[in-house]
Amino acid sequence: MKLVYFSWVREKIGTTDEELNPPNHINTVSDLINWLASRGDGYASAFADLSSIRIAINQKYVKEDATIRADDEIAFFPPVTGG
Repeated sequence: MKLVYFSWVREKIGTTDEELNPPNHINTVSDLINWLASRGDGYASAFADLSSIRIAINQKYVKEDATIRADDEIAFFPPVTGG
């Protein structure tokens, strides 16, 4: 699965994107976030306040309970504002 990070999420994690193969028990975005947060301080810091992160799977906004698949592209980014 491809993970893409934007803005301060990218800065805290230290990379723009990465290809990962999470363990088989990772089935939802929430599972993925919890697993990522356990991978190190940068991840833990990026995912410490989930109210400040938005998620998209294959370029469609989703909630934390969304199911994920191995071939998905999952993006994490701060809320987007417009004018």
